[in-house]
Amino acid sequence: MGSMSFDVGGFLLQTVPFARTLGITFDSAGDGRAICRLPDRPDLHNHVGGPHAGALFTLAESASGAAMLSALADQLSRAVPLATTAVIHYRKLAMGEVVAEGRLLASREEVLADLDAGKRPEFDVAVDVKNADGVVVAALTVTWTLRPNRT
Repeated sequence: MGSMSFDVGGFLLQTVPFARTLGITFDSAGDGRAICRLPDRPDLHNHVGGPHAGALFTLAESASGAAMLSALADQLSRAVPLATTAVIHYRKLAMGEVVAEGRLLASREEVLADLDAGKRPEFDVAVDVKNADGVVVAALTVTWTLRPNRT
């Protein structure tokens, strides 16, 4: 997968205001991988003092989008990326700041071959959300598609 000079994190924070509202920051994005984090803020807490499940989901979904875009952003002129399904597993109680790492599970070449063939490619991005000790507190898989632009 080629690396790009495209600012994935900046693009997502500009186009997805909810990620900005939660204070999600992007550490890195490139070659089908992305790392982002959610701050430990009282207004994002649930009834047991950790990040709310919805905030964890948004963090993980943001990491999936950044991983996807880090490999396929150059296709935005011909297709719109859309999440079609997402499954999250909350594994442990999360406390404090959490970090999500997303990774594209398909190759860029596979996705582009489907798109070039006139198909609507579908592919998965896996995300692990970890606490400060590196323990996986949630795992998410998002299925993405690239919907070709109508001309």
